[in-house]
Amino acid sequence: MIYLLEDDSNIRKFVLYALKTVGIDAEGFELPSEFWSALKETKPELVLLDIMLPEEDGLSVLKKLRESRETENIPVIMLTALDTEYDKVVGLDSGADDYISKPFGTMELVSRIKAVLRRTGTAQGSGEYRVGDLYVNPAKHIVKAKGQNVSLSFKEFELLCALMENPGTVLSREHLFLKVWGYAFDGENRTLDVHIRTLRAKLGECGSLIETVRGMGYKIGGAE
Repeated sequence: MIYLLEDDSNIRKFVLYALKTVGIDAEGFELPSEFWSALKETKPELVLLDIMLPEEDGLSVLKKLRESRETENIPVIMLTALDTEYDKVVGLDSGADDYISKPFGTMELVSRIKAVLRRTGTAQGSGEYRVGDLYVNPAKHIVKAKGQNVSLSFKEFELLCALMENPGTVLSREHLFLKVWGYAFDGENRTLDVHIRTLRAKLGECGSLIETVRGMGYKIGGAE
């Protein structure tokens, strides 16, 4: 089930029709209040979220989703008419998993949704990882630093899993951006750096395990 929060009835009807024609269950909401009520009953696999909304804007909705333990890991794709680099960075840095500018086509929308859902499935894969005092269980979505549980956003968790799956291996910025965000790194976007910084902070002393390899990318643990 996918939730769509979009106040434009024409866009809402178009998106719901497009998703249902390819076999994706979806429910649309005009107002944030309607969305929050539905969220109490059923948690969706993914949220399509407009930025310009009545009652409260989409970034406010996104912030609340990421601050709640019950919804912090639900993937969110922003749908917006705003198309500047600044707007995209704000949305992604606020915890969005992808960003689609209006107008968009059916094929692009469906493709981006499936890509995010695939990445979500990968993040929830099997196996356990340990590097020093840092432990990660992707299947159970557990992160422990020095034995203490750590709460991460969806993107921070995916980023940590990508590093933990490859201990001692330098992963390029391009590789991490494509794996976690699903599109090519453009050389200017600082989203990855912001997420690495917040991830290190949340991991406390274990944050030092994430090393910056100048001119190349990042790695975690392993031999020098």
